[in-house]
Amino acid sequence: MGAKGSLERSTEAGLRGDSAIEAVEFSRARTEVASTGRADWVARVELVRCAARVASLDVAPCTGFEALASEAADAERAYAGYLAGTAGATDVALLPKVHQPLVLATGAGSDALLSKVDDPLSRLVAAGVLLRRGEATPGTVQQAVDTASAMGWRKPLLAWLGVAQERARSAGADDEVARLQRRIDLVAPPPR
Repeated sequence: MGAKGSLERSTEAGLRGDSAIEAVEFSRARTEVASTGRADWVARVELVRCAARVASLDVAPCTGFEALASEAADAERAYAGYLAGTAGATDVALLPKVHQPLVLATGAGSDALLSKVDDPLSRLVAAGVLLRRGEATPGTVQQAVDTASAMGWRKPLLAWLGVAQERARSAGADDEVARLQRRIDLVAPPPR
């Protein structure tokens, strides 16, 4: 129970952009789970952290999980592949039900499926996976911005606003670039 609470607090802190609390709570959760001697459970804890990072468009490898992948169950390895954007048809049945339809989705079809994902974190994870695969449409980006904004999750909101701004810049939409910059400035934490 303690590990579950610490993992939830870690995830929430990471999404809010509080990296110090995220690190402390994650360390606490990982230590508690590691005390069981179950590498497969620790691998699952690492995947939760990696999923939150994908939601925030952190493209760093999931090294914590990779170190334990040989001890993980097939479902965890399939989910790690999903987070990396490499899951295929053979992985679908092993993934959480919420993510199964999105594995092979593309374009407007993926936006329709994404809008049906009720859990905000799962929606952001799925959007991050779509972006990683090069399948994110403007609708994907807007859903991710709206989701992060509604939850008050600063880290993914800033990341997704950055994607929207880069796309507006590429399209030569200077007014939209300026509007997005004002929003980014509003959301960004004040300098220390």
